[in-house]
Amino acid sequence: MAEASPAVMIAARDDGAFVELRLTRPPKNLLDGAALDALAEAAGSLRGADHRRARAVLLCADGPHFSVGASVCEHARAQAPAMLARFHRAVTALLDVDLPLVAAVRGQCLGGGLELATLAARIYAHPSARLGQPEIRLGALAPVASLLLPRRLGQAVAEDLLVSGRVVDAGEAAGLGLVTAVVDEPETAAAEWIRAALVPHSASSLRLACRAARLAMRGELAALLPVLERSYLDELSITEDAEEGVRAFLDKRAPRWEDR
Repeated sequence: MAEASPAVMIAARDDGAFVELRLTRPPKNLLDGAALDALAEAAGSLRGADHRRARAVLLCADGPHFSVGASVCEHARAQAPAMLARFHRAVTALLDVDLPLVAAVRGQCLGGGLELATLAARIYAHPSARLGQPEIRLGALAPVASLLLPRRLGQAVAEDLLVSGRVVDAGEAAGLGLVTAVVDEPETAAAEWIRAALVPHSASSLRLACRAARLAMRGELAALLPVLERSYLDELSITEDAEEGVRAFLDKRAPRWEDR
């Protein structure tokens, strides 16, 4: 069984034992407004009776790259509110499925793409994978990653990635604890782990256990993500440098920061 939109495909695997949620707009799999809406809708559908036997969700993507993140244009002042709201909705919808998330990553996994992957308890990465939160290069910040990366990596390592904007290869990402394993076939490795570790368990019990395990994280996101989004909109996006970062990227030149 497969359900598709122009940006996302849902496919039941192993007779419904787990579900593959695949980004289907290669090569970059941009997370623009349409893609985020499709992702939220697809995630919401996984809570229905058609998927009651599912034990996990495998996040993956068509093409050479998992996702380069949100469209740079949508970081601009006029479009940022809608972009943040849509991304928040997609993240919430994925967590509300109450199933373990496992990600298989190839190529670039940047910005919002890495924020999506970081929702997963395990990330299997191809040796070609490059992961990072480069928003600071646009004069921007990453609200979801600012909350999730410190939980996953510890404060010091998370701050390194968030404030430097540097992109790391799969090997370094594994050493940092961001990636679970570096493998030639990440989708296969992820599926094998799901079959071995999750499929033997009750689907209904797994959903309740997953909900319990995420209780503190979801409470933190609910309380703090709106605070960070307001900071993004009311403090960051009104600055000259935030607009300059987007202009410079689109003009393919180095930004000329005014520091204001």
